Amino acid sequence: MFAMRLFRKGRSASVQAVAVLAALSLVCAPASFAERTRLKPGFNMYSPQQDVEIGKQVSAQAEKELQMLNDARVDRYLDRLGKRLASKATGEAYPYQFKAVNDMAINAFALPGGFMYVNRGTIEAAQTEGQLAGVMAHEISHVALRHGTNQASKAGLAQSGLGALGIFLGGGGAASTATLIGAGFLANSVLLKYSRDAERQADVLGTQILYDNGYDPRGMSQFFEIISAQSKSGRPPEFFSSHPNPDNRSARVNEEIEKLGGSPGNMRRDSAEFQQIKRYVSSLPKPAAKKPAGSTGGGASGSGSGSVPAPSSTFVAFQNRLVRLNHPDNWQRYGEADAVWFVPEGGAVKNAVAYGAHVSLFEPHDDRYGQITLETATDQLVQELRESNRNMRVAQQHERIRVGGYRGLSTVLSNDSPLGGRETDWLVTVLRPDGLVYFVFVAPDRDFDRYERAFEQVLDSVRFR
Repeated sequence: MFAMRLFRKGRSASVQAVAVLAALSLVCAPASFAERTRLKPGFNMYSPQQDVEIGKQVSAQAEKELQMLNDARVDRYLDRLGKRLASKATGEAYPYQFKAVNDMAINAFALPGGFMYVNRGTIEAAQTEGQLAGVMAHEISHVALRHGTNQASKAGLAQSGLGALGIFLGGGGAASTATLIGAGFLANSVLLKYSRDAERQADVLGTQILYDNGYDPRGMSQFFEIISAQSKSGRPPEFFSSHPNPDNRSARVNEEIEKLGGSPGNMRRDSAEFQQIKRYVSSLPKPAAKKPAGSTGGGASGSGSGSVPAPSSTFVAFQNRLVRLNHPDNWQRYGEADAVWFVPEGGAVKNAVAYGAHVSLFEPHDDRYGQITLETATDQLVQELRESNRNMRVAQQHERIRVGGYRGLSTVLSNDSPLGGRETDWLVTVLRPDGLVYFVFVAPDRDFDRYERAFEQVLDSVRFR
């Protein structure tokens, strides 16, 4: 009887404690929501649906003017990351989409309605996924706060007073508006000319988006510090030409972080996938310089095996932290660190390699038993390659091979060639402590025999570091 009374008393106290805590939780709402800066879109003549229509029209024009990367693997990564970030944005649920631009300048921009473009230079300049996510969260904030059409609305009023409503909202709708305000958008579109106040708002909302997605929000200010440092040593980065750099940017981000409750120590800063994507993008041939209208040229814009020389019989040495190897001296090297292409002149077409050799590092994930084998790691890599190349298929299954004294696997893949027809992709993999080191030797089917001996010589020269 005594024990029962004690139990009931304890239970009553527990219930009272829970009730008190619940009441306190209602009074003291989480700081991340109670104290965060509240932002809302400014004056706008357009509806959110018109934002989407305008963005769609202008994005079609943009992709004609830009040199798109057109790489499914990179675009898919950006789209996954971007949509995850955008899911925490305030306001309209726009149909966000994210694509990569084959431009070495550090820049990114977003059109009304959620059409966002990230230069490869931004991916290569970012040191962590958190920094890249910071840039993307900033751009998403411009969309969520409708800064593009807000600028267009104010520009319309400044030009024509209230009569501008007849221009922007009258006959032709958003399609004609897109033509009006998006013409030559790369140079002077009002949709991309933000005020310093808009930049401050995008920094604040971007900080909140990062925080709510579990990223360390300081990644955004870190990246802006990186590109600010570059501006001190020469020409200001392209990013700041359309995004005026407000004063005390880092301080403002840190102030918002404090309002959100501070940065927990377990916040995400980086990912293995980002580092793989960064290495992969860095390994791609640099974009060809834009040529004047009517001009022609070879090199990266070559279009046939006749313009690609046979492999030289003279080999030169190369080494990085993964391997040492020799390659023909008439093959140019692209990329750095753990992802490198060796490509003959004219062997890259429209940013795709038609002839050449590639060495890189793939980080496999454990199987369901918590183990990684050469076979399972190779299968994971092949799956990823096929996801990025929808017409790729396995032409010859894994066969055992020795590379630099280590056990490896040889796999033959078949894919569409950027020159038309099919190409052979000879994949060789070796499991090392850092991950799966892999080599890809590429040539159109019609020319693979002509290159096979050089490919074998490269592979025979490999020594692991």
